Amino acid sequence: MIAFHFSFFTFHSVTAQELEAFYNQALINNPEISSMQANVEIARENINEVGSIPDTEFGFGYFVSEPETRTGAQKLRVSVRQNIPWFGTIQSRKDYAGALVSLEEADLEIAKRKLKLEVSEVYFDLYEMREKLEVLQENIELLDLYRTMALNSVETGKASAVEVLKLKMRQNDLLEQKKNLQLQIEALKARFNNILNIDEMTLLNFEDTLMIPPEKSENYDLSLHPELLRFEDYAESILKNEEMNQQESSPKLGFGLDYISVQERTDINFSDNGKDIVMPMVSVQVPIFNKTYRSVSKQNELKQDQITSDRDAKLNDLENRLETALYERNSARIRFNTQLDNLQQASNAEELLIKQYETGTIDFEDVLDIQEIQLKIQIDLVEAVSAWYQKDAVVNYLTNNTF
Repeated sequence: MIAFHFSFFTFHSVTAQELEAFYNQALINNPEISSMQANVEIARENINEVGSIPDTEFGFGYFVSEPETRTGAQKLRVSVRQNIPWFGTIQSRKDYAGALVSLEEADLEIAKRKLKLEVSEVYFDLYEMREKLEVLQENIELLDLYRTMALNSVETGKASAVEVLKLKMRQNDLLEQKKNLQLQIEALKARFNNILNIDEMTLLNFEDTLMIPPEKSENYDLSLHPELLRFEDYAESILKNEEMNQQESSPKLGFGLDYISVQERTDINFSDNGKDIVMPMVSVQVPIFNKTYRSVSKQNELKQDQITSDRDAKLNDLENRLETALYERNSARIRFNTQLDNLQQASNAEELLIKQYETGTIDFEDVLDIQEIQLKIQIDLVEAVSAWYQKDAVVNYLTNNTF
């Protein structure tokens, strides 16, 4: 009796720790993440920039034509000026700059989560392709066994050479699919390398059995998703911008000191002869006719209204994405369970074929039919598992604060 070997399917995956290592590698190496991290540092450094007072102005002048005064001729002038923002203005600038840091950090967090999601999706695409490749190889070997059976039946006159040729053609079809699948795997490997930003493919260790876990009830909360929290950071930045705008609209103070050197008169002698001039100065700059600050306040008010609308739109989008991901994840589970039952039926049909061969009566048209059915079931099972984990990654991206 010929022993049939039919492998259900072997689901393997990298361990959770290894997948986390892929995440970390992508986060470290990805150039976009590195650029956004630099933006965060630039925004932080900007706090120091806006926290400084205006430059001190120094002036020096020499009188080419010396003006004569009662106390003597003026020889040169030295001046120093310092403008100072209104009290609290510098702190308001720093607060606004700090709010912009939070915005950059929010953008960075969103980019990191999207990158991790992309790593998961491409990994499971790779997993799916490699499992399909294994399934095809198993079916190619299975057809070899069927061909051996057919050849034996031809020798005993219980089958025709045409049936052997049909089995060979089916095997050739699977070989073609296998080659195309290998090309897809190479393309996916290149994409995975680009995401990780490495030159050579990291070895994927498929060690553990990967099955769809039992269904459980879950409550999902989108309120803490970074794409929504960013609107809160944006609203806070607008609030800080308005506080800064109010401070900027306040009067600006200026302090200065002029020193003028005076030459003594030789034609007369009196108590203040040649006395130098020292002139302290105070200035106040008041934006009486400047509409700029009122315009900025109006813009900030409109932006706050816009943020509310944009947040509601983003929440609707996230809710739709979550509902779609949950539906597709549940659909993958149903598909998986259905194909498990179908696989059992196909296995029963395979046992009948074995018994028919043992009794010397076998229809190789049935052999081709059952092989095609088995292959479809195996492929559907692989796709169902891959789809479940990909959609589960989307659900985690949308709802898991630690994703």
